[in-house]
Amino acid sequence: MIDVLVIGGGNAALCAALMAREAGASVLLLESAPREWRGGNSQHTRNLRCMHDAPQDVLLDAYPEEEFWQDLLKVTGGATDEKLARLTIRASSTCRPWMRRHGVRFQPSLAGTLHLSRTNAFFMGGGKALVNAYYRSAETLGVQVRYDAPVDRLELRDGRFLAAYVGNERIEAKACVLACGGFESNREWMREAWGQNERGEWPADNFLIRGTRFNQGTLLKFMMGQGADIIGDPSQSHCVAIDARAPLYDGGIVTRVDAVSLGVMVNRDGVRFYDEGEDFWPKRYAIWGRLVALQPGQIGYCIIDSKAVGRFMPPVFPGVRADSLPELARAMGLPEAAFLKTLADFNAACRVGHFDHTVLDDCHTEGLAPMKSHWARPIATPPFLGYALRPGITFTYLGLKTNEHAAVHFGGQPSDNLFVAGEMMAGNVLGKGYTAGVGMSIGTAFGRIAGTSAAAAAGLREVRHAAA
Repeated sequence: MIDVLVIGGGNAALCAALMAREAGASVLLLESAPREWRGGNSQHTRNLRCMHDAPQDVLLDAYPEEEFWQDLLKVTGGATDEKLARLTIRASSTCRPWMRRHGVRFQPSLAGTLHLSRTNAFFMGGGKALVNAYYRSAETLGVQVRYDAPVDRLELRDGRFLAAYVGNERIEAKACVLACGGFESNREWMREAWGQNERGEWPADNFLIRGTRFNQGTLLKFMMGQGADIIGDPSQSHCVAIDARAPLYDGGIVTRVDAVSLGVMVNRDGVRFYDEGEDFWPKRYAIWGRLVALQPGQIGYCIIDSKAVGRFMPPVFPGVRADSLPELARAMGLPEAAFLKTLADFNAACRVGHFDHTVLDDCHTEGLAPMKSHWARPIATPPFLGYALRPGITFTYLGLKTNEHAAVHFGGQPSDNLFVAGEMMAGNVLGKGYTAGVGMSIGTAFGRIAGTSAAAAAGLREVRHAAA
């Protein structure tokens, strides 16, 4: 019988498999995707949010624990388990040497990635390179890997894991780690979670999935049916406003439009609906998907002028370009009169001081609702650019309740050989909201903890915190 079975193939699963193997366990990893699509959503990532008390190679200045915690507290509105959040934060300060040993390389933040040079360590080659490095290391260490191996159910007894099933094949193990993602790719479940709005729309019908098509939530639903303790709101997720021309699945990070804080956002009625300059973009980009999801038709339009060009990471699709605002309204199918009034009101309300997109500057609006708190400058210098945006779901926050050992819980009691990591438990830390790179922080911390705990449960080593 194998010691540790890891179900999933992304960052958290790989961290668990590597830690369990380093502890001496025999490890089998089951990835539902074919080899060419391995890695889940991790293949689309690019950085890790890291606590550090002093400059460290690719990280500038300091980003202490309390600041990281306050950033997380602000975006979640308090919907977070402080104990598990702080565990994640502390683990983020110690994981990079371990990651390097497994082939991950880091680089300074990319030009145009606003305000991240101090807080986030970027992977050289992005998430795909990180995933490939981990798979190479796992195979070198003797981790068995199977692709095209979706697990549809588990065999449990009194909260203990006995076996997993891939179709009719029964796979036993002494311990198991669940790290197979949320349910964002399950269109029917997403429709059920979001329901029908007051306009009679089913918002989820207009959602795009930024990541893998293989996150169907099969084992999450199975565990719910088995009485596992659940945490999180099924409608909450990492939800970003992305280019409406993006593909249904696997558009990844290049479909994001990072110009919102430099311009204005209007809905299909040509009306603004939120403060575009509320805070630094990495702390606010992930609220815009949900904001757009609440608008008519689940669509929004980002409008900038030539002053903003070159100040943000260029998206993969070019914007709609026009030499006048009336022309732009017509090109984007927006009601011209309402659109022009919105822009005229915004321009008149701008109080331009010293524009500086690297700080919370003094360029703001007065007498306008919603206001723009920072970086407010008139949209008046042609050419003008517009981007139609849809909600882009990265991963859902509904998941399995866990503790500092990454154990799955049943009736408030932790299982002694079934563990969880990554998106399947991220809702313990992220009740809502998001800040750039924290998903990888959670997956790396709890993947390592789950792997260590699973190896201990299999009789290899005494349980210890993998963050140490």
